[in-house]
Amino acid sequence: MTSSNPLRSIFAPVRALFVSDASAGVLLILVAAAAMLAANSPLAGEYRNLFYGDLAWTPIAKLDDLHLWINDGLMAIFFFVVGLEVKRELIAGQLADPMKRRLPVLAAGAGMFVPAAVYMLVSGGGQYTSGWAIPAATDIAFAMGVLGLLGNRVPASLRLFLLTVAIVDDIGAVLVIALFYTPSIKTAWLLASVVVFALMVGLNRARVSSLWPYILMALVLWYCVLNTGIHATIAGVVAALTIPMRRRDGNSMLEKLEHGLAPWSAYLVVPVFGFANAGVSLDGLGLEALLDPLPYAIAAGLVVGKQLGIFTAVWLAVKTGFAQKPDHASWTEIYGVSVLCGIGFTMSLFIGGLAFPGNELLIDEAKIGILSGSAISAILGYVILRMTTPHPEEECDDHANDPSRH
Repeated sequence: MTSSNPLRSIFAPVRALFVSDASAGVLLILVAAAAMLAANSPLAGEYRNLFYGDLAWTPIAKLDDLHLWINDGLMAIFFFVVGLEVKRELIAGQLADPMKRRLPVLAAGAGMFVPAAVYMLVSGGGQYTSGWAIPAATDIAFAMGVLGLLGNRVPASLRLFLLTVAIVDDIGAVLVIALFYTPSIKTAWLLASVVVFALMVGLNRARVSSLWPYILMALVLWYCVLNTGIHATIAGVVAALTIPMRRRDGNSMLEKLEHGLAPWSAYLVVPVFGFANAGVSLDGLGLEALLDPLPYAIAAGLVVGKQLGIFTAVWLAVKTGFAQKPDHASWTEIYGVSVLCGIGFTMSLFIGGLAFPGNELLIDEAKIGILSGSAISAILGYVILRMTTPHPEEECDDHANDPSRH
């Protein structure tokens, strides 16, 4: 009996790799590593030409390379899934209850403001000012993946807390992209987008239960938004908000669609985006570039700003009675989860590309800051949570799985 427990502890992380929460995060780690290897290998030229070389033919003139199709087109699916998740949470999830949403909303707000402030303080502003929102994002798949590796050492309440904070964070990131990273707007296309959105709302009000009209209209909306000057992926979130919660017969519509698309988003869309965007050629970056304030500012925002903002907000909210502490969670565990929120990756890479358009040097420096800050947050958060005391439910599971106790 005693010999089986150490073996179970040794192989627990390996077994956890096959848990759904963990596998998406592990895949992102592998994809990021593959992108870095490709960008710094003899295949670097082929890697760059694959994503940035002119396409022989494209149905949309604005999207004339594969990188643009991935960032403006494929990522709209990711944002569509985010929109579905946000709507479900607002109507029937944790964000529907005013008392339950207090803590994650406050934590997410502080987790965006403080990293941005740390970034501005370290970078000194100037030419780096437009990157203030890069460390304000949290990657849901990556952060939940690290929690998946920990099994049930982390209480369920903290998993839910992290998920809700990340969702609210995504709402904030979408608003930031729409409000601060839209250089100009073409009024005619904006009006066309509003008309299409109104038609989709009409489908919802008419309780149209077939998905095809929504999907077709969503494609039209995406094309209209693409031409407005607003980033096209915003259309994904807006379209998702028009999907009905239930069909006429009472069966789930939105949740079924979300569950159907979520694996495609997690295991195809985001990894493809990660592989296309995480590759940084270090050959083109001299020592001076690596010592520039930008990478350090982003990494500091993710590693220091996130944990400082979120943990402080939670501590103050609980101590003042504004919100309740997550059930069965210690302050050490809450701190560990706050650290994990510093994993920016997907949304940070996305905003990084918008913050410095046309400036490849700053974009590459931003990627270095994002990858290093996310890696440090992931490792530090994992170690903190791994060192916490196992929970009673974990011990019960171990006892239940131990044949010698039956």
